[in-house]
Amino acid sequence: MFTQNNMKLLVTGGAGFIGSNFVHHILETYPEYEVITLDALTYAGNLESLKTFEHESRHRFVKGNITDAGLVDGLVAECDVVVHFAAETHVDRSILEPSIFIETNVLGTQVLLEAARKHGKRFHHVSTDEVFGALGPHDEPFSELTPYDPRSPYSASKAGSDHLVRAYFHTFDLPITISNCSNNYGAYHFPEKLIPLAITNLIEGKNVPVYGDGRQVRDWLHVKDHCRAIDMIIHHGRIGETYCVGGDGERENIWIVKKILEEMGLGEDRLEYVKDRAGHDRRYAINHDKITEELGWKPAISLEEGLKETVSWFQDNQDWWQAVKDGSYQEYYENQYIKR
Repeated sequence: MFTQNNMKLLVTGGAGFIGSNFVHHILETYPEYEVITLDALTYAGNLESLKTFEHESRHRFVKGNITDAGLVDGLVAECDVVVHFAAETHVDRSILEPSIFIETNVLGTQVLLEAARKHGKRFHHVSTDEVFGALGPHDEPFSELTPYDPRSPYSASKAGSDHLVRAYFHTFDLPITISNCSNNYGAYHFPEKLIPLAITNLIEGKNVPVYGDGRQVRDWLHVKDHCRAIDMIIHHGRIGETYCVGGDGERENIWIVKKILEEMGLGEDRLEYVKDRAGHDRRYAINHDKITEELGWKPAISLEEGLKETVSWFQDNQDWWQAVKDGSYQEYYENQYIKR
């Protein structure tokens, strides 16, 4: 158990989707806690996601890269806990440009671990279920005992970072925990991912691209539930342990898109099937029994409720995502969905 009244957290990747939601969660849940957010503000990082805390004395933003050892060392020295979200995260981008994924996700993680080791800091590493590979339609969901079998440059880089974190625990006794989550969704989600892409395209009057037959299955986890899980692992998780965090929300991608269409009062004529991507895993699912039994966590937001809330958020916050869909995103979007 790791508790203290005035904790200072270094949140890497805290201007990204899950990271910014976690910063909101911590500062809104713990009035005495402080957060330093470190983010390189690459394509998926957006300071607008943290605008609420622009004048908050308990929050400090630092623009920088986790591969900058000097910068990282100074920031880690200031904090009590490192919560590591910073990563290149999109499978499609990893296929287009694998090298940046290795640099950030593997080398950047090692820089953080070395600083945490030097200063004796608690370290929590946020990872993904994609490191486990793919499931067949009748396979048991992934768990903490599932062997690693990454299928893309993205998932391979995350698998590498997971192994590094465990190595620092076994070799150097660094107090670490790891969480592997299923697919997140919710506010501040970068619009290259399925759910925000569908919602924002429909608001703009565009069709929704669907890979292949749309029958790929994902276990959807609301980002607020995920943030609660990380909070509980940091405070009460067993050192050296891994916790799988799933949303009890297994659905085919086509079901998700049709549910969004229904929520927005639109018809299936707005679907546009496109060529499937290389190495597209058919199914992911997470068994979260361990974190439920040990820490008492379970998802609180149903998929139907969460999708309704997410559609409303994107409808009410068009300035946020329209600014995100700038020239660089348009170039990526055209290469990925239009020129296929």
